[in-house]
Amino acid sequence: MDRDPRELDGAWTRHQRHAFTVPAPDLAPFLAAHWAVEWDYATPYRQKIVPYPQVQVTVRPGREPEVHGVSSRHVVRVLEGRDRVVGAAFRPGVFRAVLGGSVSTITDRVLPASAVAALAGGPDEPVDAESVQRWLRGALPAAGPGPAAADAEAAVALVAADRDLTRVDRLAAATGVGVRTLQRLFAEHVGVGPKWVIRRYRLHEVTERLAAGDPVDWAGLAADLGFADQAHLSRDFAALFGEPPTTWARRYPGR
Repeated sequence: MDRDPRELDGAWTRHQRHAFTVPAPDLAPFLAAHWAVEWDYATPYRQKIVPYPQVQVTVRPGREPEVHGVSSRHVVRVLEGRDRVVGAAFRPGVFRAVLGGSVSTITDRVLPASAVAALAGGPDEPVDAESVQRWLRGALPAAGPGPAAADAEAAVALVAADRDLTRVDRLAAATGVGVRTLQRLFAEHVGVGPKWVIRRYRLHEVTERLAAGDPVDWAGLAADLGFADQAHLSRDFAALFGEPPTTWARRYPGR
């Protein structure tokens, strides 16, 4: 299939507008960010969305809010016409306190918000970051996410910050727990395993290099990020992002 020219060389920026806002201080223990996307497409556009270890709550005007569990690989949303969506990105590890059960039970699933008891109802109109914050303020547990959630969030943050963390046993040692304990913590609170999170953040470094526009030594980069070779990196990248890194690079201006 030929590539949609609207996804190449930064052309998508002519059709979409993105905005991010910092959550109110009382919501910050749960939320990493509020975001909003507006789009205008005369013909349908297949938007490829890359995964993060975060649960998302989204609201589109006139529709029931949705809860998006962590996706284990990229997903495609079809955007058409003129519309918008407002979202809240939860911090990794904290959604269990809202869900009331293991976050792994909603991995790769999209649920109506009404399926989560704490999120029954929805924001007032007009839908914007402020109305979503008011809605969530009444839904989130007053006691906070809890200590296990804090441990899970700290472990994910460590992976994101330390590019030398390329193996689960090293992460377990850095967090002071056993590998099995770490795997159970991630399943319960993050929704995906520590191996997936490590791979996701190491591959995120590939997209950062591509976006920067600098020449990439693929063999050297694969070794730096803990992959056996360039082919291993390319296979894992394609499995997660939907296409090999050299193809993904065409999304950025000048690549």
